[in-house]
Amino acid sequence: MGKKVLKYIIVVVVVLLVAYNSVYFKKLDQVKAEQTAKTFNASSYAQNFWDKKLTPGLKDAIAIEKLIPMLNANPAQTFDNYSHALGIGNLRYFLIQGKGTITAIDADDITVSIAGLQGQKVKIATEYIFGNAARDAMGLININDFHNTMDFNNVSAEINAIIRSRVLPQLKHAKVGNGISFTGAIELNKEHLNLAQIEAVPVAINIQP
Repeated sequence: MGKKVLKYIIVVVVVLLVAYNSVYFKKLDQVKAEQTAKTFNASSYAQNFWDKKLTPGLKDAIAIEKLIPMLNANPAQTFDNYSHALGIGNLRYFLIQGKGTITAIDADDITVSIAGLQGQKVKIATEYIFGNAARDAMGLININDFHNTMDFNNVSAEINAIIRSRVLPQLKHAKVGNGISFTGAIELNKEHLNLAQIEAVPVAINIQP
């Protein structure tokens, strides 16, 4: 074999090796998942959820004056019928509505004495809006629809941002003694139920003089 032929063969082998190492293939579902991850917009998703699912669904929120007696009488069944959560743990979320009188205004929340339930109070968060209560209280979002948990958690953050920008400003001029009606998401512990310490993340507020 001549030197020229041997040199040619070596060059061809090198070129083939470089080409082989430069080209790789991905599964179609992996490519689609990566494209979804790049294009997912949590803010847009949250806005759509707020306008098309959460807001229209507020009419289905259970009245707090009905929920509390049911939780006292049959907590297990009430949790099964009215709460939502992603997993099987003890923390569950309810979408509630209620009305009453503002009895205290603190730096982090407003205390409301609930009409029709003597002695029952609910705190409405006004400062620290975080967590997944507003996202999960209706049970309308499925984690399996998301490529990763970061996208899923970002949706919660964006929904909470909407609450801070659209809902909380309505409480700016609230005063003790004002009437109030509200819809909000609450988190309750199924195993360690404490109805004396209920805090709602507000999603709709109406203040009366």
